[in-house]
Amino acid sequence: MTDEEQAINVADLFSIKGKTALVTGGSRGIGLMIARGYVEAGVKVYISSRKQDVCNKVAEELSLIGPCISVPANVATPEGRKVLVDELTKREGGLSILVNNAGITWGAPLEEYPDDAFQKVMNLNVNAMFALTRDLLSLLEKAATREDPARVINIGSMDGIHVPTVQQTGTYAYSASKAAVHHLTRALAVDLGPRNITVNAVAPGFFPSKITEFIIERYLDDMEGNCPLKRLGKPAEMAGIAIYLASRAGAFTNGATIVVDGGKSIA
Repeated sequence: MTDEEQAINVADLFSIKGKTALVTGGSRGIGLMIARGYVEAGVKVYISSRKQDVCNKVAEELSLIGPCISVPANVATPEGRKVLVDELTKREGGLSILVNNAGITWGAPLEEYPDDAFQKVMNLNVNAMFALTRDLLSLLEKAATREDPARVINIGSMDGIHVPTVQQTGTYAYSASKAAVHHLTRALAVDLGPRNITVNAVAPGFFPSKITEFIIERYLDDMEGNCPLKRLGKPAEMAGIAIYLASRAGAFTNGATIVVDGGKSIA
């Protein structure tokens, strides 16, 4: 090993400056945490969400920090995904980072859990993630090299690892969908690794967001009490793991599900 290979420039090791990223569901919650972290790190970020006004407003705010472009689209539908893929293809010659974050949940007692709700959750959380990754492969490959692969980062959940109890209402489809995300991540990692694209999942615990707002209002004491660190996650901690996975430091991480939950899923 040469001296150059042994030397570690920490600033360079975690730098993602100059890359281009798409963050679905990037106008709020965990998607916004990641999008903001990327913009602050010098990445050109495209954010997408269903609500055009919200997506545009968030992109305008983040643009005060660095390049951020709004591409409103409903990735749950083939038509919405086509809008998004076509716009990125028109604007960019390659895509360094894809963050599949868009997702929904649904809670109801088992006897009352509706078929259409189960299908809706699985469609957005799993099917759409798979289809968008497939449809963006050409752009990802154009940005990929052996030494600096393109990155696909799928947002799973600690609820895909353990059985959630805090909310005290069955979230059967959500938990099943996130477990599927974790395994689909591994399958894609095997297929896409030889094409210089890494695929990893992040399994967040409780972070303040729109999707957890209802639970936090009612069960904050339980949420913190059941976590070994006795608190919720912070936006910088979600941005940090996403930056690691997109950086040179994370270039050899492939097929992993990284849990960021303060130890909640093992407690």
